[in-house]
Amino acid sequence: METSQSSASCGTNPQHGDLYSAACPCREILDLIASKWSALIIGKLESEPHRFGRLRRAIPGITQKMLTQTLRRLEGDGLVTRTVIPARPPQVEYALTDLGRSAAEPLSAVRAWSEANLGAIRAARQRFMEREAL
Repeated sequence: METSQSSASCGTNPQHGDLYSAACPCREILDLIASKWSALIIGKLESEPHRFGRLRRAIPGITQKMLTQTLRRLEGDGLVTRTVIPARPPQVEYALTDLGRSAAEPLSAVRAWSEANLGAIRAARQRFMEREAL
């Protein structure tokens, strides 16, 4: 039975959440981290800082708008820093914070799992589609 909780915290400890509670604000964090764009951006920033254009080229398929929105969210949540480099024209560089680095390791495992299991997932999808077509 689920209890009503404020949106500021959930569970008995305000420092930890309960993702299975509908009111848990941790779900917003899970939504951000589980986003494919966040996972890919964090993965690219894991090795070194990147300027915006380099980051966009490193992640084919991401639009300028989506990259901007995702970087802003990651910055707002303290996972990425944005540094303006005085130059003509001014340049902006993005890097992971310590908090962002702490998210990089589990996301790296998810990316590796995705790549390792691509064939099995595709085969399961094909079996499912064939079964549904009957």
